[in-house]
This record gives sequence, C-alpha cells and structure tokens, in this order.
Amino acid sequence: MPNTYSQIYIQLVFSVRGRESLISENFREELQMYMTGIIQNKNTELISIYCMPDHAHIFISLRPVVNISDLVKEIKVSSTKFINEKRWINGKFSWQEGFGVFSYSHSHIHNVIKYIKNQPEHHKKKKFKDEYIEFLQKFDINYKERYLFDWI
Repeated sequence: MPNTYSQIYIQLVFSVRGRESLISENFREELQMYMTGIIQNKNTELISIYCMPDHAHIFISLRPVVNISDLVKEIKVSSTKFINEKRWINGKFSWQEGFGVFSYSHSHIHNVIKYIKNQPEHHKKKKFKDEYIEFLQKFDINYKERYLFDWI
C-alpha cells in the first residue's frame, strides 16, 4: 500500500505582545512542556523549543497534512489561556499577531537545535529585533519593517 513520505523541518518564531519580557524562568520549562503537548497532539514532532522572556523559538518536523498557520494559532491560543489560568503574570498575557516560519534541510538540524538551546547566550549579544530581521534577510524574505512585530 503506497504511503506519503516527507522531510520538512520548520523553525517557528513568535513574540510576546508588545515584546514585553513576561516569560519568567520560574515557569519557562512548564510552559515549554505544555507547548510540546500541543505540538505532539497535532501529530507533529518537536525537535527543539526555547521560550525567551519576550519570544519563542520552536523547531519541528512537519507532516504535509499539518497546516502551519493552524498549528501556530493553536500553540498561541492554548498557551495564552494556560499562562492566564496559571496567573503567572500580573495582568493579561498574549502573543503578538504574526510569526516567522523558516525551513531547513536535514543537514542543518544539529545547528538549529544548538542555536535554539543557546538562546540565552545568543541574546546577550544580539537583540531579538536584530535576530528576527537577520532571519528575514538570510531567508531572502521581502518585508516591510512597519508590518513586523510591535517593538517596545
């Protein structure tokens, strides 16, 4: 019986609304585990995840039947509800609209994993805005800065 075979590696990047530093180290790992569950429930393999205080990087192996926009929407909506129900922050938490999605070949997997796991060290040298614009340029994505995330 024929089957569908694929090899699609995607890095997702999205930001906290207003780029506020709301994701605390106190609950980062629990949030990442919750997001992992959402991803796995969508029959998608999580390869690496790291939530910085103001943004998230998620590296997945995507099945062709999974709609990326629907997956990101589910991650954002469910994790927003989770954070707010846990009352981890004063006020209301939410993610900004929009996201970055970047594809990689199999030969880049280890470098992307290393990059994501090294986010705290990386951001001691480079701000998220610079990192994100660098991604857009590296992947030759046409963009207008006014339509990027709301920067503080």
